[in-house]
Parts: sequence; structure tokens; C-alpha cells
Amino acid sequence: MDEQRFNMSMRKFLKEVGVTSQQAIERAVREEGFGGKGVLKVRMVLTGEGTGLRHVVEGEIDLG
Repeated sequence: MDEQRFNMSMRKFLKEVGVTSQQAIERAVREEGFGGKGVLKVRMVLTGEGTGLRHVVEGEIDLG
């Protein structure tokens, strides 16, 4: 495996996940009128097609 190529590809994917996820959260908060109202509980589930990969990250975003 070409480690450099793998790392670059993974970083590109993770950057896209981060940017598009932030945009989706901002849009949802704006459209639902949640701005300044408490906490938004979120969950991100990462799976890999054809693998046993299932990684879950849960958290809260302060809408303060």
C-alpha cells in the first residue's frame, strides 16, 4: 500500500466530511429556528462498505 497516497485520500475525504457536515448542521439550525436555544445533540456514524467498520461519535453543540 502506498501510505502517502492513502493518507492524502483519507485527509481529502475527512475534509469533505467536516465541511459538508458543518454546512448541514448550520442549515438545519437556521431552518428549524434553533439559534440561541440550548443544545443540539448530534451523532455521526461512519461505515465502510464491505467491511465491519462502524464508528459512532456522539456529542452536543451549544447553540448559545
